[in-house]
Amino acid sequence: MRLELLQSLNEERAARRAAILVTDTQSGEQRLVKGADIAGDALANELGAALRMGKSRSIEVDGRSYFLTVQAPPARIICIGAVHISQALAPMAKLADFDLTIIDPRTAFATPERFPDVQLLAQWPQDVLPDLAIDRYMGVCLLTHDPKIDDPALIAALRADCFYIGALGSRKTHAKRVERMMAEGFSEADLARIHAPIGLDIGSVSPAEIAVSVLGEIIAALRKKPLRTEPKA
Repeated sequence: MRLELLQSLNEERAARRAAILVTDTQSGEQRLVKGADIAGDALANELGAALRMGKSRSIEVDGRSYFLTVQAPPARIICIGAVHISQALAPMAKLADFDLTIIDPRTAFATPERFPDVQLLAQWPQDVLPDLAIDRYMGVCLLTHDPKIDDPALIAALRADCFYIGALGSRKTHAKRVERMMAEGFSEADLARIHAPIGLDIGSVSPAEIAVSVLGEIIAALRKKPLRTEPKA
């Protein structure tokens, strides 16, 4: 690999931006396609599919063979609310190789005893999210039913273009949430990205079943749908 390609690849990795190294297996020629440039590339469909799966692969297009070396930032999950659903979701997310963080300023709920082996921050979301470098490769679950806790995290998630945003609550609750977010200046298109009620519709009842539906929805958002075009660096 040419030094300038390696340097560019490392820069994208450090900034948590996706990039794909395209190698022509016949000529050995290589080029780096940054996440921001995938949509306009001649191999856009193939690159987009490889990025969604997060796996390197060989492809053949118009009689030529290429190897795609995929560099996708690891997806993370943030749960706002140290609730029963979070307790069930944490070990499931770990099994699925997601890093998970729980944020809840209510110290009666956010205790190490209830959440062993989990990054647990007993603080207000607006105080800690800037330090977590929230970005488009993060999924955010709003689970407290308390606008004072959920709304600051929702605003941050919408502004960061997170790949998944899910919110607990009835349709009536969500309608009020939408009103508050529109007052913050978000458009209908912005708010249409919120999955509410949260989770896939599998008829879940218990916290564990809801956690299964939430994790399934997160994986679908990550793997089945193209990530929105990354902004230029």
